[in-house]
Amino acid sequence: MLTLLLTIEVLGVFLVPVGAQLIAVCIKPDNNLRVDCLIEPKPNVISSYEFSWSTGTKETLINTNVSGSAADTELKDRSYVEQRDPHGYSLTMIGFTDGLPHNTTYLCKMSGVVAQINVEKSQLVTCSTISMFLQSSWSWTASCLLLLIYHTHT
Repeated sequence: MLTLLLTIEVLGVFLVPVGAQLIAVCIKPDNNLRVDCLIEPKPNVISSYEFSWSTGTKETLINTNVSGSAADTELKDRSYVEQRDPHGYSLTMIGFTDGLPHNTTYLCKMSGVVAQINVEKSQLVTCSTISMFLQSSWSWTASCLLLLIYHTHT
């Protein structure tokens, strides 16, 4: 049993990307949509961000602080961005949970680094510390569950 669990654990470490995802999407208790972009800024570079979404082949810019880029007027007026500690930004989209497309790719670009996540409307999670942790670090969670199963059977 121990050999089997250790084998699964080792394979999981190599097959599953370790660490947190750079982007996460959830619904806030007030029914607003939140997109967290957790890209670490590059040293000695002013952080710039762009949040967008894509359905099919069309990408729409939601909010940005990049000069020369223009966000969709309706989306920019109904969204805001906050800086996160220790790094990254959070986009909040006000009143968009009802009108969201069924299958959407959310993108964030920060200082030249791009992160994206594909989310189906029916699979959106509620924003909470636990759900965001599970969404962004499921490989570590799976490892802990395997160890818990082993310890309960010994």
